[in-house]
Amino acid sequence: MNGQVEQTSVPVAQALGTGAPDPRDAPSAVFAELTGPRHAVATANPAFFRALGRGERHGVPLAALAPELLGQGIVDLLDEVYRTGRPHSARDARVLLGPPGRTIEAYYDFSYEPRRGPGGDVEGVTVLGVETTAVRQARQLAAEQRALLERVAGDAPLEEVLHGMAAAIEALAPGTLVSVLLADDDGTHLRHGAAPSLPEFYNEAVDGIATGEGVGSCGTAAHRRETFVVDDIATHPYWADFREPARRAGLAACWSTPITGTGGRLLGTFALYHRVPLVPREADLALVTAFARTAALAVERHRARRARERAEARERAARQDLTFLLDAGTRIGRDLDLHESLHRLAELSVPALAPASAVDVLVGGRLRRVATARDGAHPRPRAEEGWDPPEREVVDRVMASGTTELARRVPAETAGGWGRGTTGYLCVPLIWRDRAFGTLTLLFTEERPLRSRTVALAEELARRAAVIAHNAQQYTERVELARDLQAGLLPPEAPAIPGAEVAAFHRPAGEGLEVGGDFYDVFRPADDRWAFMIGDVCGRGAPAATVTGLVRHTARAVARLVDAPGRVVEEVNTALLEGVRHGSAFVTLVYGQVTRGPDGPTVELVRAGHVPPLVRRAGRRVEEVGGGGMLLGVVPDPACRPARFTLAPGESVFLVTDGITEARSADGDLFGEERLARALAGAGREDGPGARELLEQVVAAVDRFSGGGVPAEDDRAALVLTAR
Repeated sequence: MNGQVEQTSVPVAQALGTGAPDPRDAPSAVFAELTGPRHAVATANPAFFRALGRGERHGVPLAALAPELLGQGIVDLLDEVYRTGRPHSARDARVLLGPPGRTIEAYYDFSYEPRRGPGGDVEGVTVLGVETTAVRQARQLAAEQRALLERVAGDAPLEEVLHGMAAAIEALAPGTLVSVLLADDDGTHLRHGAAPSLPEFYNEAVDGIATGEGVGSCGTAAHRRETFVVDDIATHPYWADFREPARRAGLAACWSTPITGTGGRLLGTFALYHRVPLVPREADLALVTAFARTAALAVERHRARRARERAEARERAARQDLTFLLDAGTRIGRDLDLHESLHRLAELSVPALAPASAVDVLVGGRLRRVATARDGAHPRPRAEEGWDPPEREVVDRVMASGTTELARRVPAETAGGWGRGTTGYLCVPLIWRDRAFGTLTLLFTEERPLRSRTVALAEELARRAAVIAHNAQQYTERVELARDLQAGLLPPEAPAIPGAEVAAFHRPAGEGLEVGGDFYDVFRPADDRWAFMIGDVCGRGAPAATVTGLVRHTARAVARLVDAPGRVVEEVNTALLEGVRHGSAFVTLVYGQVTRGPDGPTVELVRAGHVPPLVRRAGRRVEEVGGGGMLLGVVPDPACRPARFTLAPGESVFLVTDGITEARSADGDLFGEERLARALAGAGREDGPGARELLEQVVAAVDRFSGGGVPAEDDRAALVLTAR
């Protein structure tokens, strides 16, 4: 519907031509015989007078009958034919016909033939003409249709297509006012689409009308899914609600056709308004139907493009969300540090999800705020001691229920408790095994309101962060446990041995989650001697810790009773064979003792399947200590042979585990015993470096070889004794 007009509706079947034909639709052939120099109408067919828009009058000069012809050159052409006797013809000539106020534009093919009397003189002019207006309009219509279809195919904006369509019809049918209304998605209401010649107040009056019987022309046509004609708005009952706006707009008739798409789906309506009461001709309705089909193509293509764009936007948003979650998960769990993970959770939420965030977790049974973040001018969320009741109550409720709580608009009476500028919040629980251990709270402002997409994204981020936080907590606990166990298996610090300096090094493999198999010990079994050992237990974790403890405690106990290193190693071997029940307990070991001698410390040691010790002598000379035997825990007699030597002042004995010699470079090469010997020879000062200096420089050489910061695949341990 689109204007206000009064009158009766015309049945569509009749309007489409199934009733009597409308004489206005028939092609007009005009004939007239004009007499004398003033071209008086002697005789003419009815079509001639209809074309002029006058009643039949004979004997009247043509200029008097139709004065509008004078200024168009038609009378001048008749004068020339009458004067010269030469005929004249023209094709598709434009002419304006009708009295003032009712003038119409028409096109004709015509000929003017001189009519001669018995003596051969010209007595008058015979006029023959065939109206070509309909043919011309059909050509124009086809051209306009092609142009519109090209716009549709070129994905021109729907508004541009509809405005072009309206302008084309108004040009083809002067006096016609076009309106296109578009149906909403559920087809229950019609919205303004295009009406370039209708006043704005009228377009506003009909924007959003319902589809239904009796709702003007357009609402009814949309409801019935067929053309509905009102030829007089002023009297038609279906226009009662819109009669006044139509009167103000000067609208008197409205013919509306539904725009339907695939499957008969309502897309809108296409209406022609007129300023006088008017019944449509068949050609008028054909024009509306043709353009309604074009409008349907444009609307359906527009809707398909809009649906595709929405789907693509959803897909882009989903990809962005997934990328954000993957990146955030990687960064939150980067180093499995619980404190850092929770801080990154708060920081990564801003500004991606909200302008401010806070993370609260249970620590020792008490809820504590552990991290906050903000973007720009938004105030930072308050610290734990600054919590106001509204925020604390929300966090407590979410902790108790384990469900998300949100408010797009905080209640006015509690707005002050959320910090300046906060208009909404989202509080999401951090859950592990169905129990909340913390919350992620996001705060929103007028500029950054809470959106539905944010809720799902924050909940998924919180779910992933909760798993990461739990893993980080377990990791931290395991590292601390492994560190404590490892510390219990190593001396708290290198002891001070009279006449010697001691330095030790131990680095667990990987990230320190398990107790390593490498160990060392230095202790004083008797007043006149010190004992030392370095070893490597097969395996890791609790079994390795058990075996390490057995070796250390057995050696310490036996060393107090016997002073021969070989006897101590034999007892350790026996203990391994008899005391371990959880599987194989293979151990490589170097055990020795240091006593004071007249020329310096005397060292006696036994090597059981272990990396050979090295002695650095004066002048950077390095020797490998001989002797040896089988690893322990395999056979009753490992056949270990002791080795004995003396260290002069400044000389050192250097012991390592195979984590040092088997360190690998990026190319896969082993550090090996030869590189170890060269590194030891080149370390420190030539005139007797200290034990710590030697140790640090050799370890640095190993790290450079193996890539420094890359975690080792095996434990590394070293023990150095330097004579003083």
